[in-house]
Amino acid sequence: MSVLSKSVKVAFNKYPILRGMVSYGCIWPISSFIQQTVEGKRFNSENSYDWWRCIRFGIYGSCYVAPTLYSWLTLASLAWPATTLRAGLAKTFFETISYTPFAMCSFYFFMSLLECKTFKEAAAEVSTKFWPTYKVGASIWPAVALVNYTLIPPKNRVPFISICSLIWTCFLAYMKHLEKEEVSKLTRSSQLIKK
Repeated sequence: MSVLSKSVKVAFNKYPILRGMVSYGCIWPISSFIQQTVEGKRFNSENSYDWWRCIRFGIYGSCYVAPTLYSWLTLASLAWPATTLRAGLAKTFFETISYTPFAMCSFYFFMSLLECKTFKEAAAEVSTKFWPTYKVGASIWPAVALVNYTLIPPKNRVPFISICSLIWTCFLAYMKHLEKEEVSKLTRSSQLIKK
């Protein structure tokens, strides 16, 4: 094993937040790339990939999501140190009502600022897109969080969540680039389906 790989392994074990930052720094731009591919972007064409969008996703995932998620998981582990089903349910419940709304609002707000939008435009995007996104997230993430809190060792929780978030981040990338009118149509059509 080389000196560099040993150093990386030691750093990752000593500072588990680094694993999350590296994994989110890779997974978030990959999710943006996948979403753009589904959107119809291609290499060397008129409709080429937006590489700056991928970079923004990488910066946000690595420098904001990973540290906040690591902090939340650390606090949750201190509050409920057991890995029992009961503790997992408590962590999942409190994550769904505290961290999840915070994370979604932060995503729309800070990604808008990274796109050089104004504070007012960023707040408007949060207002438009938060509830439709939260409804979908609240139907998926509690199950993922429960598995994470009850079956995954604490040192691997951020990387596990980052792997699970690949598909979720593709959805976020899709929602991020929907126009306000498209979000309204999406919300109305989902209400019609429920009826």
